[in-house]
Amino acid sequence: MDKFGLIGYPIAHSLSPALFRAAYHGKYLYELIETPDFEQAWARFLSDYRAINVTAPFKGHAFDRADWTSPECTRCGATNLVVKTPDGLKAYNSDYLGVKALLEPLGRGTAAVIGFGGAGKAALAAAEDLGFNTTLWRHAEIARGVQADVIIYTLPRFAPGADRLECTHLIEANYKDPCLSARPGYIPGTAWHLQQAVLGYALMTGEAPDPAPMRTVYR
Repeated sequence: MDKFGLIGYPIAHSLSPALFRAAYHGKYLYELIETPDFEQAWARFLSDYRAINVTAPFKGHAFDRADWTSPECTRCGATNLVVKTPDGLKAYNSDYLGVKALLEPLGRGTAAVIGFGGAGKAALAAAEDLGFNTTLWRHAEIARGVQADVIIYTLPRFAPGADRLECTHLIEANYKDPCLSARPGYIPGTAWHLQQAVLGYALMTGEAPDPAPMRTVYR
């Protein structure tokens, strides 16, 4: 049986195994490969797994090891998904694909991305590629407030100025401990996480996942 997994550290809290089981009704094994040593995690992937998800702090390391990188992956300079193929290791960025899917129905206008970690880089690239007039705001730059049609908040917690965000739609990356969920026009991190999982798992297995049971994992 093909095996799939997640590398990163720490990842014991990850919802990925439950999401993957739900996506394919238990058809495939999905395991956490938890170690702070990238080389050890990568060796296990090469030995035992057909495809892996990648999370912090290994997204840049995995990107560097791929034989081929998708355009969105190259735009972000990082990968969160690597697949073995007859043509070598192919890397993708489903963070980008997920936020792009959320942004597409929102029209075009101004977009402000707050934070420039992995999620922020993916959001910035997706908004720019969709034609939004996009600005980037780092942690210390939002104290006086931010105004845009769409704001994508990728910081892990509430920062000074987060109560001064003016927008029609607000997407928050953090799905575990959201801090802005009371705002009008709020799009939760679970929506982003689900989109990137649905799109990413299809790349990993070559089969479309079932999103309905995946939604129940967040309840």
